[in-house]
Amino acid sequence: MEGVELKEEWQDEDFPIPLPEDDSIEADILDVTDPDRQPGSLEVNGNKVRKKLVAPDISLTLDPGEDSLWSDDLDEGGEVDLDGLDTPSENSDEFEWEDDLPKPKTTEVIRKGSITEYAATEEKEDGRRWRMFRIGEQDHRVDMKAIEPYKKVISHGGYYGDGLNAIVVFAVCFMPESGQPNYRYLMDNLFKYVIGTLELLVAENYMIIYLNGATTRRKMPSLGWLRRCYQQIDRRLRKNLKSLIIVHPSWFIRTLLAVTRPFISSKFSQKIRYVFNLAELAELVPMEYVGIPECIKQYEEEKFKKRQKRVDQELNGKQEPPKSEQTSMQA
Repeated sequence: MEGVELKEEWQDEDFPIPLPEDDSIEADILDVTDPDRQPGSLEVNGNKVRKKLVAPDISLTLDPGEDSLWSDDLDEGGEVDLDGLDTPSENSDEFEWEDDLPKPKTTEVIRKGSITEYAATEEKEDGRRWRMFRIGEQDHRVDMKAIEPYKKVISHGGYYGDGLNAIVVFAVCFMPESGQPNYRYLMDNLFKYVIGTLELLVAENYMIIYLNGATTRRKMPSLGWLRRCYQQIDRRLRKNLKSLIIVHPSWFIRTLLAVTRPFISSKFSQKIRYVFNLAELAELVPMEYVGIPECIKQYEEEKFKKRQKRVDQELNGKQEPPKSEQTSMQA
């Protein structure tokens, strides 16, 4: 193949230039840049054919510079010590930590995100336990987990009249018994809960329905606790209270209010009203949303049966003649 020139070009200009490990590489490059030197030749079919090399567009100057191949970055360390480099071996086990800790099996590996989820659950539970209530100008923390069984002591009973006149139901039967070891702690948190809930429920005027039936003496709140509740109520709430209806008032409640009447303002005393049964209460307020506990309903049924039995006995006693008259008539 005479007259045919073979050209070898760089296929990839970005292909990395080999590091100057041998002096032969430098010599070959200098030969290409030397115009007086004849290029090497190859034998093709016994004939010598000239071979041309096309150099890439890079700076081959020996002066150290930014674009120079022989910059200080390459020459700084001299020859590269390949034996000193840490190279990965074919055995991948060498990369594992070699310690005495037990390695869990695949089935025992903790799922991804489980620790984060557990921490979030703890935070959520902690948020459920404590709740902030604003009483007056101060914020108070309430242990909601401790008072969970007693939260029904106060509830919203709807509205009456025109506007947002709220009905607040206070059921004493849900109060904690005084014999509990943490009674003071419960009553302190329950007090904050009652006052804080009252602040949230009331927008305008309101009335309180005090359900006193089906309550033992051990569940009755002390006079000091009730007085503290009244004193801690905001002035706006005390002013907007239009009526305090006491349902099924016991002898103890009536005596207590009679004793404390001199220490209570006349305006507040005029707001108190006694109601002896639920039928009478229904004539005063709408009962659609007033939640009456089952123990109160059973208490009224038993009370009605006792009263009816006593009335029947009185009627039967009037109809029957006395025993002395019966004996004289038989004689």
